[in-house]
Amino acid sequence: MTDSLLHIENITVRFGGIVALNEVSLDVARGSIQAVIGPNGAGKSTMLNVISGLYSVDGGAVTFDGQRIDRRAPHAIGRMGVARTFQNTELFGEMSAIENVMVGLDRHHPYKFAIAMAHGPSYRRSEIAARREAHELLALVGIADDAPAAASTLPFGKQRRLEIARALATRPKLLLLDEPAAGLRAAEIESLNLMLLNLRSAQGLTILIIDHVMALVMTISDRISVLNFGRKIAEGEPGEVRTAPEVIRAYLGEKGAHALRP
Repeated sequence: MTDSLLHIENITVRFGGIVALNEVSLDVARGSIQAVIGPNGAGKSTMLNVISGLYSVDGGAVTFDGQRIDRRAPHAIGRMGVARTFQNTELFGEMSAIENVMVGLDRHHPYKFAIAMAHGPSYRRSEIAARREAHELLALVGIADDAPAAASTLPFGKQRRLEIARALATRPKLLLLDEPAAGLRAAEIESLNLMLLNLRSAQGLTILIIDHVMALVMTISDRISVLNFGRKIAEGEPGEVRTAPEVIRAYLGEKGAHALRP
């Protein structure tokens, strides 16, 4: 694919005798929204963990923005412009929503330890700037009114949005979303769709999503890749993937796929 921001080439990941990913290749075009789907155990989360540096590969390579990243530490990959969310929200529950986002902004508004201890003018200026930017990010994901609320008190759907806001605080080029629609109601999914499309257009973000919720995946994705038992079995635009026989078999089984045939 031309102008790929992320290029995954024949990656293999093994856990003992289990092959979680088996020579999987993937290209994510700059400025696109791409989804990776598949049944449970297909290797989707493993792929995100490889991209973000949490897992090492046993073969193949991962290139981001022209640089190989599969041998780099997670914090180094983050500094290059890759941010992610997780299946289970990983928030600081006792901190306010705006404080959670300010954590993600920390390296963009630095000050020395001595200055922080003295609470001098430069410290106050940095804190004001970080708080202002954090509030803008909360507004971008639609929860600005919840800025002072403790993260643990927010409804689940808003916690999902807060985690996205915190990921955006790192100012990424590539946003990895691990099942952002899981547990959401239909109206919340529709709102999430609009928010992600807006992030792509307003922020120029490239987004890679893994999810089981077809109301999200089929609505906003430019391209979809399908994994099953660690292998890529299909790839294309949503309409192509939806009707691919191998995808139907992977989700419904051979008998289910036969039932759908005319």
